[in-house]
Amino acid sequence: MTTRLIHVGLGGFGLDWERRRLPQVPEVERVACVDPEPSMLTRAQQRLGVSPEDCFASLAEALEAREADAVLITAPVDGHVPLAIEAMRAGKHVVTEKPFAANLAEAKEAIAVSEETGRILMVSQNYRYQPAARTAAKLVAEQAVGALGAVRIDFRKWANDAEPGTNKHYRLRHPLLYDMAIHHFDLMRFILGREARTVFTQITDPPWSRFVEEAAATVTVTFEDDIVVSYRGSWVSPGEPTTWSGDWHLECENGEIYWTGRSGEDDAPHELVRVRRGTKEAKTETADLVELSRLGRAGVLTELVESIKNGQEPETSGRRNLGTLALMEAAARSATSGQVETVER
Repeated sequence: MTTRLIHVGLGGFGLDWERRRLPQVPEVERVACVDPEPSMLTRAQQRLGVSPEDCFASLAEALEAREADAVLITAPVDGHVPLAIEAMRAGKHVVTEKPFAANLAEAKEAIAVSEETGRILMVSQNYRYQPAARTAAKLVAEQAVGALGAVRIDFRKWANDAEPGTNKHYRLRHPLLYDMAIHHFDLMRFILGREARTVFTQITDPPWSRFVEEAAATVTVTFEDDIVVSYRGSWVSPGEPTTWSGDWHLECENGEIYWTGRSGEDDAPHELVRVRRGTKEAKTETADLVELSRLGRAGVLTELVESIKNGQEPETSGRRNLGTLALMEAAARSATSGQVETVER
């Protein structure tokens, strides 16, 4: 059975979904493209060969003209919830880019509509759908190296070359915490198997940052069982870049788990998990990776299709993603207040 999809939002990331991700999931057929900007639709027609008859200026127009089962939303964040609610009220399932709402209040509104309509609301937390992340989560859950203790994570990229005021990335709201660290916040919850309780954020922007809001920060998160995660993230680091998932060190009772991954969604060979057992005469071994048939966003779409077919709640449903959104929001509050903030449960 084919899942018919309306795709809303054809900016740069939307085009990437069209060009590289949708073709990886043959169970999905994109039946319409939507963007309020005519230039975006024209670009999709020229670069992707999308038929003009399949292009619409609004979701309402596409819903009227095409039979569809689900809606993919890759529009700007402020449009996620209104578009998701419109789609669900029209009887369509939804998968939306992260963060799926600008705040918790909006997120809860969308989840209420999902429950009212019986439609799936899924968030594309694609970093979960990588072999190294899955393997690390499994090792922690099984206590393969004993009980989990402290965790430290580093994320470093250089995205600071454009002249000031010329790059829309510079002007994003919370470009580190909302646009990037939300992936890592979600991975923290996934790999630790616990929810965050408190968070403290210290902005660490260097003098050369061209970003309007935070481009670098150190975030300390206390999870259930008093497990403390130390996270250092930066868009403006001249140091050796990490992978997109970052470098993770998980200290356990009988050793350490190290993992990194997602140098690219199609690049599983660069996924790595190492286990260091013991303390004085420690031995390090490379762990066998969990096998996944599809990676990243292709994995997200595959789970959406399966969830629609089986009537099961996806792993990254809107409801299950609330903890990630709450952590992101609390981290941003802390960056402003300079205080430790409680993560809403």
